[in-house]
Amino acid sequence: MKKNWLKISSIYVGTVIGAGFASGREIIEFFGIYGLKGIFGMTISGILFSILGSLLLLKIYTNKINGFDDLLYKIFGKHLSQVLDIIIIISLYTGFSIMISASGAIFKEELGMAYSSGVFFMIILSFIIFLFNIEGLSFINSILVPLLTIGIIFTAIYLNTMGEYDFYNINGVNLSHKGNFFTSALLYVGSNSLIIIIVFSSLFPLINSKKNAITGGLVGGFILYILGLSILLSMLIYYPNVINMDIPMLKITNYISSNYRKFYALILWCAIFTTAIANGSSFVNRFSNNKNKLIVSGIFCIISIPLANIGFSKLISFIYPVFGLIGFFVLIFILVKL
Repeated sequence: MKKNWLKISSIYVGTVIGAGFASGREIIEFFGIYGLKGIFGMTISGILFSILGSLLLLKIYTNKINGFDDLLYKIFGKHLSQVLDIIIIISLYTGFSIMISASGAIFKEELGMAYSSGVFFMIILSFIIFLFNIEGLSFINSILVPLLTIGIIFTAIYLNTMGEYDFYNINGVNLSHKGNFFTSALLYVGSNSLIIIIVFSSLFPLINSKKNAITGGLVGGFILYILGLSILLSMLIYYPNVINMDIPMLKITNYISSNYRKFYALILWCAIFTTAIANGSSFVNRFSNNKNKLIVSGIFCIISIPLANIGFSKLISFIYPVFGLIGFFVLIFILVKL
């Protein structure tokens, strides 16, 4: 029980890091477009992840929040919570579908297999994890998150020490439809806030002290910052070559070796999987109990396939900022009201 903060921080990292994060697509959309200024934006988001994550976990512990329904009702009341519930359900569904789409793309582009193979492989594994509640989520993240951390940091160190810098390339662009690096940082944290709120509200059984709550949030937020900064620096070095790519990190890992690119593809798939099960488990738990979980899990996996056919980068560039604005205000509102 004393090491529960490790489980909490692993779940935190596994919830946020996913196809958009580890692929570099999110990092370009929210930070890379501002060039060197994007580093300041990433730093702001890292601070917010640590502080807001710790505060939310602490609030959940002190108020004995045991589930997302409990959280919604205590904060928003009956009517407003119903509206927010619908928004979050849509967010979970789209989030899981985006991860499925990314899995299919990796199987097709990196393994030369059918797109559908990647889709169904992730669906089957996710379906199994859904049946084990928070224990399954905690176990899979405790295995995959260390692998993700090592792989991403090694990639960044190699590229930043062995790569050829072109300072013209890392200027990025000056304007973005998201505003500036500060507003982008807020939107980025917000785009992850809804799923963080949902997953954290189910962690009460793991939070056995205030110290574990605070430590788990701080460590998780710090790891997210280090990983995000590592990817951002790599993106800035090769910015002109990756700006329009769906999975830019796979492009720049070619500068290490073709074999390492395939290894990173495996790491990326693991990142996709951790976020997929975070979204999917939350959706399934919202509509199921012990008796019908098998049926609900199966139906959810099937209905997630159609949306997966929409382009990966298009979904990220449109859906993430929209839910980012909603999620950030919801998170702040919860922290103020609890």
